[in-house]
Amino acid sequence: MEAPLQMEMVELVPNGKHSEGLLPTTTPTADNQRVEGPRRSYVEGEGFLQNSPSKEPQFTDFEGKTSFGMSVFNLSNAIMGSGILGLAYAMANTGIILFLFLLTAVALLSSYSIHLLLKSSGIVGIRAYEQLGYRAFGTPGKLAAALAITLQNIGAMSSYLYIIKSELPLVIQTFMNLEDKTLNWYVNGNYLVILVSVTIILPLALMRQLGYLGYSSGLSLSCMVFFLIAVIYKKFHVPCPLALNFTNITGNFSHVEVFEEETHVQVETEAAAFCTPSYFTLNTQTAYTIPIMAFAFVCHPEVLPIFTELKDPTKRKMQHVSNLSIAVMYVMYFLAALFGYLTFYDGVESELLHTYKKVDKFDVLILCVRVAVLTAVTLTVPIVLFPVRQAIQQMLFQNQEFSWLRHVLIATSLLTCINLLVIFAPSILGIFGIIGATSAPCLIFIFPAIFYFRIVPTEKEPARSTPKILALCFAMLGLLLMTMSLSFIIMDWLSGAGWHGGSH
Repeated sequence: MEAPLQMEMVELVPNGKHSEGLLPTTTPTADNQRVEGPRRSYVEGEGFLQNSPSKEPQFTDFEGKTSFGMSVFNLSNAIMGSGILGLAYAMANTGIILFLFLLTAVALLSSYSIHLLLKSSGIVGIRAYEQLGYRAFGTPGKLAAALAITLQNIGAMSSYLYIIKSELPLVIQTFMNLEDKTLNWYVNGNYLVILVSVTIILPLALMRQLGYLGYSSGLSLSCMVFFLIAVIYKKFHVPCPLALNFTNITGNFSHVEVFEEETHVQVETEAAAFCTPSYFTLNTQTAYTIPIMAFAFVCHPEVLPIFTELKDPTKRKMQHVSNLSIAVMYVMYFLAALFGYLTFYDGVESELLHTYKKVDKFDVLILCVRVAVLTAVTLTVPIVLFPVRQAIQQMLFQNQEFSWLRHVLIATSLLTCINLLVIFAPSILGIFGIIGATSAPCLIFIFPAIFYFRIVPTEKEPARSTPKILALCFAMLGLLLMTMSLSFIIMDWLSGAGWHGGSH
């Protein structure tokens, strides 16, 4: 009987528990046979395959307790983020039909990518993204995966905190009925983002088990559903064109008090053209569409930890969790993009919520939407922080006992660095472009495919088998998308247009 594959006992779930005891390890020999040998290991984290029939752990002492529904909430919340605010802008620069095609493609490819991850994980008994990289390519693979995870999630957290910085002062101004922004500290975004980070985000980030944050996931998803409902409602109550857009359309004529008949006809014609949706569009800003979508669908570093904490885990059950989560977010993304675009058309900004400032600064519904979005992104930061901390522990503190001091220091250091980035960076549009065109394609397309190709044994699937050929094509597609997106974004930067598309 063939000996089991090599098992890397490492921190597999960022929930703080640690396993200890006599763990099975194997050593590969020249003929690819493996010889088992005992080794005692204390690891930072836990993780966690178990024999489902007997309920006895197969590799460690951990047994998942998170329900199917809570796992869907966790993964959906990991997918959902600031990307939903930029999709209307993406639709404005692609057209409705092209946007729908690209969104569908990215969603389906994300689901296939998770399938590759789960299959690779099941073969080697590893449930940490970066450890799959180590199993496939050794230390370089582990470091590449950890770096991509870190960059992706730092970018995500930066976007969330930037939304807090820009939107929370507007909420406070509205509550206090302030017409103009004052210099008081309580309407200063820099002070407010630090305050929220210390009082809300950090305590949640210090929780030891990810499953407990499922309640936060449910609340934040509810907030985003409310945001979607409000966007749909406002589509039918916001006139087109808005006064600001009308000014832009009519140019010098907007300052003329009495219009002659031909001028009035021209204005009406231009207004009608402005308020007509586009179904297929290509321009310089189209280059940001795929990076924004890829950024919006990245959840892959969180898949394996959520799989580990899933009650009675099986690959098929986790795939159902992933498919359902992606489907829910796909519908929400498309509806938010469609109705946001049909409200403002080409006047939509790169962050949809900012565009509603043109409607009414003291609108009660928009105020509630801002509060909902702020709640959602605030509760998402701790979940996104988990894989970043895990990656750091994998690189620096592997096989060490859990330490509260280290746990707190890593979380505090990460939040401090991200706050500094948000405070001093004038705009993160460029950061979004780079992250969406580099780390996101790596995490969704390239790494899952090449990990699968290397990890699945040739005895089970030969190198020329259909699944492995498809995996290589998948990796090549990711490399192609990354190269094209980066090239177009850099060209857009050099032309100077990329810095004027709006900011987060």
